[in-house]
Amino acid sequence: MQGIDYLSADRFSALGGTPALVVDAASWKKPDSPLQAVIIGIDREGHLPSVADQAFDVLLTTCKAAPKPWISLDPAQFDEIIDRLTNAVNANPIAATIGAQVLRLSSRLSLPEALLVESFAYSTLLGGAEFSRWQDATKRGAPSAVPAEPVVVVRERNLITLQLNDPENRNAMSAPMRDTLYEALANILDDPSNPDVILEGGGKCFSTGGSLPEFGTARDFAAAHVARSLHSCATALDALGKRATVKLHGACVGSGIEIAAAAHKRIATPDAWFQLPELGMGLIPGAGGTATVARAIGRHRTMWMLLSGKRIGAAQALDWGLVHAIKAQA
Repeated sequence: MQGIDYLSADRFSALGGTPALVVDAASWKKPDSPLQAVIIGIDREGHLPSVADQAFDVLLTTCKAAPKPWISLDPAQFDEIIDRLTNAVNANPIAATIGAQVLRLSSRLSLPEALLVESFAYSTLLGGAEFSRWQDATKRGAPSAVPAEPVVVVRERNLITLQLNDPENRNAMSAPMRDTLYEALANILDDPSNPDVILEGGGKCFSTGGSLPEFGTARDFAAAHVARSLHSCATALDALGKRATVKLHGACVGSGIEIAAAAHKRIATPDAWFQLPELGMGLIPGAGGTATVARAIGRHRTMWMLLSGKRIGAAQALDWGLVHAIKAQA
């Protein structure tokens, strides 16, 4: 494996039949030739060997409470979980390998640049067969009615509270909600009084992410990229710096954590949980997650969330740095 050359490297790609490589973390050396395959490094003995992080996309160990960038797994489930990850890659190899490449690139870029790279990749995948297959297999129904005020804005002195206001749809990030949220954040950024901001969700959860009936409705993927880049809620939230706090409770799924992760202060309730489910749709995060979540927990753990689709509870989110504090909801 160490002698991979440029021609044979084609095999280790989404189109070459081997989109995932499971390798021993202690002995693997990244070849000179570029590999598109997702590189999963394993530490079966739990020794936590010294490794070159950049050579891997995911690092798995049986060591308990392993430090960043490792993911700790139960030894009894180790092989089963590895199989699940490789199966997820094999099911949507183009999305998985593009996700890995985006995360590799983004780790060396500024947040605005990383968001641009993600948007380019996301628009590419919207036109792909993997996403089309998910569309054909998924019954999503008609879009639900969106409240006239999808984001409630309340100002008290120099504090502005923005509340996602579609509890009937579990605050799904519909286009009207995203547009309204961006407009509110842009107005705050232009406000010369520099108010503090709290972003929260009304109802039982913060947000279950993008509105499924809206997925795939865009026909001009280039224009969708331009609009996504111009009106990025993650960019606006990050630009607020220390003035912005996000309060997270219940489900925080897809864009429901991707946007929130851009806030410089993130507080979760004990019942909060987090998930990146996009790979199963033949996509990668498209609301900023490869940049915002990766800056919070590292690209290896972000790739783990993307490949596994597993829910991360509040305690683990705190340990990983996805949130800064856990507080009961008032």
